[in-house]
Amino acid sequence: MCIRESDRTPGFCRPVALIVLSMIVVFAAPAYGYTPTGPVVTKMVNQGISYLEKLTDKDFGGGDPFSTIAGEAILIGYAHHKCRHDPDSPAVKRAMKTAQAVVNSLKNGGGKTPQKRTYVIAIAVLFFAEVDADAYRSELQVLQQYLMQYQSGNGAFCYPDDDPKKSGDISMSQYGMLAIWTLDRNGIPLDYNRVTESLQWLLRVQDPGGGWPYHAQDPGPGKGNIAQSKREMTDSMALAGGSSLLIGGDALRLWGETNDDADPGIPGLPKAIKVYKEDKNVRQRKRGSMTETPIKRAIGFMRGWRQKNPYKKSGLDWYYYRIYTLERFESFVEIASGAPKDLSPAWYNRVVDELKQTQGADGGWTDRSLTRPPVSTAFALLFLIRSTQKTIFTMSQGTLQGGYGLPKDTTDIRVEGTQIKGRPVAAQVSDMLDILEADGAGDTEGKSIPENLELDSDPVVRSTQMDRLERLVRGSQSWQARRVAARLLGKSDELRVVPSLIYALSDPDKSVRRYARDGLRFISRRFDGFDLSDDPDPGEIESVQGRWRDWYLTMNPKYVFLD
Repeated sequence: MCIRESDRTPGFCRPVALIVLSMIVVFAAPAYGYTPTGPVVTKMVNQGISYLEKLTDKDFGGGDPFSTIAGEAILIGYAHHKCRHDPDSPAVKRAMKTAQAVVNSLKNGGGKTPQKRTYVIAIAVLFFAEVDADAYRSELQVLQQYLMQYQSGNGAFCYPDDDPKKSGDISMSQYGMLAIWTLDRNGIPLDYNRVTESLQWLLRVQDPGGGWPYHAQDPGPGKGNIAQSKREMTDSMALAGGSSLLIGGDALRLWGETNDDADPGIPGLPKAIKVYKEDKNVRQRKRGSMTETPIKRAIGFMRGWRQKNPYKKSGLDWYYYRIYTLERFESFVEIASGAPKDLSPAWYNRVVDELKQTQGADGGWTDRSLTRPPVSTAFALLFLIRSTQKTIFTMSQGTLQGGYGLPKDTTDIRVEGTQIKGRPVAAQVSDMLDILEADGAGDTEGKSIPENLELDSDPVVRSTQMDRLERLVRGSQSWQARRVAARLLGKSDELRVVPSLIYALSDPDKSVRRYARDGLRFISRRFDGFDLSDDPDPGEIESVQGRWRDWYLTMNPKYVFLD
């Protein structure tokens, strides 16, 4: 190394400096290239879900539906459904029971003044909308009514006993805005003047340096920004304040119609297809005097504050809350700026690296956080799957009828040119495969396949269809596509598909495993043998797969199992 000026001869220090710089780059750079559906993240998500599935009702107590622990139950069910889309999961059923209790309590007067009311209402809104916004529309309307009732007159959200002018809550306001955005995107009528009031409050309480505190003092309309508590200004609150502005701006459509014209809006459909989605709130939505300029300027100040005050790992903090908020902020930045969707940005890769190091042997995240391990795990999973980006994509794009993506009843559709048309059931398999094999897959479910749907009777076409189905059940990243493939293969009554169905017994999706099990029973005519429980551990799966392999080798002794 070069220490003294007299030692610096031409060409002497430069190579050493380059070596040192290279070492810094090599050892400091995280392993980039992770994506929400890549193998590394998928494995982490599967392990995290296994951790959540081991939780029982006793882990969440009972009683007050507005308690912190009740809100945690809904959050965990929301995270589970976001990852697995399984309404029959115990975690989702527990969340549904709790969310319904919240709605019933509100309809009956709300009981005692609930401290966590805004948080719990917001999480319940996200949960109902995620499971089925159409089926739970009445619940969403009740939640919307009380959410607006609990909003303070100046636009802030805060605890019941707080004076919003002295201590408006940035964290709570973020969840209030997220609930408002979700209601807006699902066509629940809103008073958009209240959205504008929230945005104006957020702009007023931003510290002149660019950050936001946990509890913000409101200088009042028409007055300049005042210095906020430096002690309460953290990276989490900066992200929460910035996210709230961007979320509210999108609810007012300040970024325009935030859908990608190059994208049909339905994963798996040809890009040429455009599907219209009615904006049910277009008449109620008024921008008034609010424009995008002050919001984007505030985001610029906030970014400057974060650069000067980078997040540093410490002891116990709100790390998992923070990364969930980070994913939300960056996802809304994408649509506000019109940037393309990025599945592997640098910030995402850095956090995935951190989560890899801290995930416990039981699949959960239990370290360094002020949140309970189940909540930390739920936040980590929502981050890993890019939950906000997924929600923005599905809710900002066109849908066909009721729900996201393809209609739940796909028994009478086909793609012809740029139109979606009906088709007799018996001739639909190839058209459905065209959809499922594209990037992503439609929101189809096994139950949407009619019992009389059959593979083609022509031997050549039938063989090609089965080849395509086997590729889907073994390799598709889409749980929808794997469900469809497993069920059709199981109905084929073809011995050749048995190895693929045996492979599907280890699928992370419960419905895929169930279709594979039932298909093997049907093909083998062993209707009561080699059972697989709904929630098997790896040992049970391996044992059942081994027994099915042994049976298949009695039918085809020359077959070699490579997987």
